[in-house]
Amino acid sequence: MDTPVFEPLTEPVTHLLYLHGFRSSPLSQKARQVGERVAREHPGVTWWCPPLPPSPREAMGLVTAGVAGWPRARMAVVGSSLGGFYARWLALHTGCRAALLNPAPRPADSLAAHIGEHSTWQKPDEHFFFEARFVDELRAQEADIARLAPQHPATPERLFALIARGDELLDWREMQAFAAGGQIRLLEHSDHAISDFDQHIDALFAFLRLA
Repeated sequence: MDTPVFEPLTEPVTHLLYLHGFRSSPLSQKARQVGERVAREHPGVTWWCPPLPPSPREAMGLVTAGVAGWPRARMAVVGSSLGGFYARWLALHTGCRAALLNPAPRPADSLAAHIGEHSTWQKPDEHFFFEARFVDELRAQEADIARLAPQHPATPERLFALIARGDELLDWREMQAFAAGGQIRLLEHSDHAISDFDQHIDALFAFLRLA
């Protein structure tokens, strides 16, 4: 994707994308909670939560094609864990609002030890294979973020993050640095899944400003 020219954020969000994490799916608890609230309180908002392929390159190819016609100043993305990393990447390419839920700041390193066959948490009978080349694809995306972030530093109106100090998989300090410049809500007593998400969803929706 070309380096974007960011549009001013003056209008409410009319298009919302949700990106799930590694071994997760659109059936995750947080994805369903967000989707159900959008349908209930913001029925005019376009909602999309696609199942992401295990290849990071293919995942972002799917997403960028899917949002190609969306209005940049009126779209937003929410991403959880690996999906939070993807959301930051997408926001840097489009200028849209991004909300990160315990984002994976260095997924190439954290997933290098997970090459092999896996199942999703929501459907244990469904399997996929995480290949070694996918780690290289993540490294390329990390380099892309490193290239674009200084040109478009995070601002409170464009970036929001829920970060749990008690995350058992990711270091909250690294997540905080990954979201630096945005609105950061540090959760003292939560976990990687943000099991108490219902206590923080209002803050997420306040940031998103859905139509």
